[in-house]
Formats: sequence, structure tokens, C-alpha cells
Amino acid sequence: MRSNQGAMSAFDYKDVIQEGDLALVWVSRDNIKPIVVDPKAMFNTRYGSFSHSSMIGKPYGSQIAIRTKGQNRFSFIHVMQPSAELWTLSLPHRTQIVYTPDFSYIMQRLNCNPSSRVIEAGTGSGSFSHAFARTVGHLYSYEFHSIRYEQALQEFKDHGLENVTLTQRDVCSDGFLIKEGNNTSFDFAKRSIKEVNIHANAVFLDLPAPWDAIPLLDEVIAKNEKVGVCCFSPCIEQVDKSIEILEKCGWKNIQMVEIQGRQYESRRQMVRTLDDALERLRDVKRRKEEGIERRKKMYDAVLKDEPAGEDSIDRPQPPKTKFNPFGKGIRVKEGDEHYQWKQVTRVEPEIKSHTSFLTFAFKVVDKTRYLNE
Repeated sequence: MRSNQGAMSAFDYKDVIQEGDLALVWVSRDNIKPIVVDPKAMFNTRYGSFSHSSMIGKPYGSQIAIRTKGQNRFSFIHVMQPSAELWTLSLPHRTQIVYTPDFSYIMQRLNCNPSSRVIEAGTGSGSFSHAFARTVGHLYSYEFHSIRYEQALQEFKDHGLENVTLTQRDVCSDGFLIKEGNNTSFDFAKRSIKEVNIHANAVFLDLPAPWDAIPLLDEVIAKNEKVGVCCFSPCIEQVDKSIEILEKCGWKNIQMVEIQGRQYESRRQMVRTLDDALERLRDVKRRKEEGIERRKKMYDAVLKDEPAGEDSIDRPQPPKTKFNPFGKGIRVKEGDEHYQWKQVTRVEPEIKSHTSFLTFAFKVVDKTRYLNE
């Protein structure tokens, strides 16, 4: 992840882990922890303790292993290069966050690119802020809560997100204008704020009442180009009220979208033929006629009553169940070269990824250039 100001960012690409780096430790799919690499520090897990010094000098993505005390086995972690997507999975939650499926779709619909000037109202935990900082020219982010503002400010400083201007402001009542004396703002490039001409061409509103902020956008959006807005709302009632205000304020092409994702698992499945099915039916019939199941129960009962240590070498053993590709039988390892396999995909039966409804709208304030064209 690279900021557009050219300064070194914690998310800039690096090959090798170095002291002072922000790194993400992958313990498991649902357990990713951010650390600052310190040669004197340890990373503790329930599987064991990993020294930061063992990470320094290793390529990012390396597996770091330790032997478990008292046991002849190893525990391991992976040290990952930070990215906006991995940061979203590991960041400390201060609020509900915007996850990758949502923010990737939002930026595509708002046509975000290195020349974009974006307003984000509702910094929260900074998940989307990091994704914006990687992609756009400049991000103007607003957070009304003083503690969350200070936490985000320190986080952005530590990560080197220099194309971000962070403002403590309730935009629903005080608007988006940034002027000396009317705000608490920090611009990581200029270090001080006097007056900023935002001219945003993309707006993201993650607010409980976006309809209060929408009428105030005209004073800060670009006047002679197409501007897009996205409202992130968990309730359909909020969507309904937002659309009503968008229409009154002249926003067009309004559309509501809900992102719903499922996990897909790729695996191999044994090819089952008609001959396999016929053989299975013959086996069922044969076992029934020979009374195999009844005799197996008898043998199990005898073995259960037999005193421990008694010799049973001469006792006849029950027939073993043959391999059955349609149900119970001897276990066959997936991919066994003695059998034929095909690649299949298994999908989760339920959708669990709903976070919010996304309401998009677009507007051109000054249509003169478009009319002349």
C-alpha cells in the first residue's frame, strides 16, 4: 500500500522484515495480529512464544516455527506484509467497520483513482481510510468522536498516511468546510490547516443520519465534473430517507446495492461411475444373504466378553467392509493416485456477510461544460 505523497509508509512494499516495521502475524484465518517488530519483544500465543528477533531478516510471508516444550512437534506463525485488506482483518475495532467486499465495490462504483479527491464522513476504526489512502489522490476524513479522532490520528501518523486530512467535526450539523478557526484538523503533508478547497469528486457517508449531511455537500464537491456519493446504512429505513433527500438535492441515477458474499472451498471429489453403483448394490445384496452384519455383531459381542490377554489368533475374523464410494467403507485419502478424481467447489449454505446497504447517487452541479459538448 503506497501513499500518493511519495513518503515512506508502513504499507509500502518491502521484501524483508526489518526492525521497526509494522507487520501482521497470521496465527490462523480468524486470528491476525498487528505488531511493531522489536528485537527485544516476544509475540505470545497459546501455541508458544515467538521472538521478534527470529523474524528480522526473513522475507515477508515466511513461516516462523518453534518446538513446543515437552513435545516432539512444532508450532508456527506467518509474518505478513501489511495491506489494506489484511489490516481490515487485524485492526482494533472502535466501531463497526467496512470490510473488503464492500469497500472494493464502493471504490469501483465511485471511480476512485490516483487523481480522486474523496470525502469520508465517519472515520471510525479507519478500515476504509487505509483503502482510500492507498488508491486516491487525497482523502478528507471526518470523525465527530474526540477519542476515536485521537486514536485514528495517531494510527495514521504511525502508518505514514500522508495523503489524508483528518478533521474532528460533526458534519451533520457543522458541514464539511475546512477553515482556520472552525475545526480541529490535521493534514499529514501540510501539518497545519488554514483553508482547504476540497472540490471532492467522490463522497462516502458512514453516518447514522446521512440525510442531514447530504444538503451540505454542495459547498465542498467539484462543480464541473461528475461527483458520486455512497451512503453506508444498515437499515432499509435509513436508505428510504436518504433517497428522499438525495432526490430533493438534485442527485440522479440513485441505486441501492447489498453486497452478499459466500466462501468457496476448492477440493477434489472421487469420480463415481455406473459400475461403482452396480457393484455397491451387489455388495449390499451379498452381505444380506450371507448374514455378514449379523455375524459381525456376534464377533463384537464375543470380543467384548473375552478376558484381556487371551489368545485369539485362531478365532475366525469378520469380513472387512470393501471400499464404498457412496457411503461408509475404508477411508481413502483425498487425491489417492489409485482412484480417479475431479476438481469441485463447495459453497457455504448460508450467506453471513451482510453489513449494510449501499446507496449510490451521482450529480453534476455545473452542467455548462457538458451542455457545450
